[in-house]
Amino acid sequence: MTEVRLSSADQDDVFSQRIREQWTDQLGRRLDILIAGCGRGGVLDVGRYEPRMTGVDEDLPPLRTHTANRDDLEASYLGDLRLVPIPPRSFDVVYVSFLLERIRHAELVLDRLVAGLRPGGLLLLKMRDRKSAYGFCDRVTPRWVRRALWRTLAPAGSVGPLPAVYEPLASREGIQAYCLMRGLMIAEDYSAVSGPARRGPHGGLVSVVCRTVAALSRGGLNGTEDEITMVIRRPQNHFARLI
Repeated sequence: MTEVRLSSADQDDVFSQRIREQWTDQLGRRLDILIAGCGRGGVLDVGRYEPRMTGVDEDLPPLRTHTANRDDLEASYLGDLRLVPIPPRSFDVVYVSFLLERIRHAELVLDRLVAGLRPGGLLLLKMRDRKSAYGFCDRVTPRWVRRALWRTLAPAGSVGPLPAVYEPLASREGIQAYCLMRGLMIAEDYSAVSGPARRGPHGGLVSVVCRTVAALSRGGLNGTEDEITMVIRRPQNHFARLI
């Protein structure tokens, strides 16, 4: 499998196509979709298929407000993601939207999300890359500085600034190791540029900073892309390792 660079819009099209295929594989049965990270965004183009959509996220004021304003969720649960209700083997698709980089105990939470997948289900993952220059700046910048810069750098209407934890799982290598240990198959792997500050009014300046930080890291950080997007499948094989 080769890493491919696509725009965020193209990646959304890939997700929509995979959901259509999943619907076809289920012979038209209504799909159950879990959106983990529903408070920040996590919107899926589901076309005419009208799945049952459930959202989960942390219980933080900006996330609570955004979730309350959504009209595409049949149910939503905010709180400690180690405890919110996620019934095992209940979802055909789990969409993890810019969540893993901003929570603690990310591996434990991801275990719970994967356990919620039915065999043959899809894990659609988007996250900020810990090993990108953007992710590095995000996690090493003091919280009060991030708050002060947010109104200047972020696009209008962006939810945040949210915690920047970036545990080792929030990287391409971290997810690859996780999938190997859990018997999951990474079917597609994409990179993109989508950091809020890079899409804001001073995006050009932010990009220059990222490239400079990457150069100083001598190849340790990616100065261009900052987003990882993956399509991951839970096997139907009964002999695959189960959560």
